[in-house]
Amino acid sequence: MSNDTIGRTVIVAVSVCIVCSIIVSTAAVLLRPTQQENKLLDKKRNILAAAGLLQADKDIESQFANITPQLVDVGDGQLSDAYVAAEYDQRAAANDPQLSVSLSSEEDVAKISRRSRYAVSYMLMDGDKVDKIILPVHGYGLWSTMYGFLALESDFNTIAGIGFYEHAETPGLGGEIDNPNWKKLWIGKKIYRDEQNVGFTVIKGNVQPGTAGSEYLVDGIAGATLTVKGVDNMIKYWLGKDGFAPFLTRLKKEGL
Repeated sequence: MSNDTIGRTVIVAVSVCIVCSIIVSTAAVLLRPTQQENKLLDKKRNILAAAGLLQADKDIESQFANITPQLVDVGDGQLSDAYVAAEYDQRAAANDPQLSVSLSSEEDVAKISRRSRYAVSYMLMDGDKVDKIILPVHGYGLWSTMYGFLALESDFNTIAGIGFYEHAETPGLGGEIDNPNWKKLWIGKKIYRDEQNVGFTVIKGNVQPGTAGSEYLVDGIAGATLTVKGVDNMIKYWLGKDGFAPFLTRLKKEGL
């Protein structure tokens, strides 16, 4: 009999599909632990970079050893042991109605719709004192939700650095939020004019040195008005009374 029959062709095609599916599925299962490990390593790298602590010639794990993840109840600013901080997925929680809260239009200045009940802060300790604290922040820009980390000095008011690890803003315009020169402008700027009152603003145009209040202002990005507005709203939300302000206020009062 000829091998060039429709039936034999179908059998061969199905067999090839089954074998390929098995190979792909097996590879996915076997590689998943490595993928998760690389994802966690990249997260640690971004946290270190945002705080200005990343050293390219040193192992990420050893650099991260002095940083302590702490689970924060965003609602009341208290530390929590509801979940293991190092394993908590804030992003997934924000999409789960049981683990998040819906924001009203008045509250939702960052345009995130829902906020997870808990968030993870990352503390660089110096003995029993906090030397730096790194906070996860996210908010909507022009085309996408921007995800990043904001680092503060031990006064919980002075910016130590900022970094974005995911966004889809326009390259050369809104994508300039990744520009190291622009991120350097944030270092040393102040967040609060008084307790929980965010004075920090990313302005349209350039900050004039020496003008009153310039310590709270950062230059905008030419041609990226809506992205910059999104970054500004993101900081105002996450460092405001509905974000990390109660937590930071508590840390100050406890002298950490």
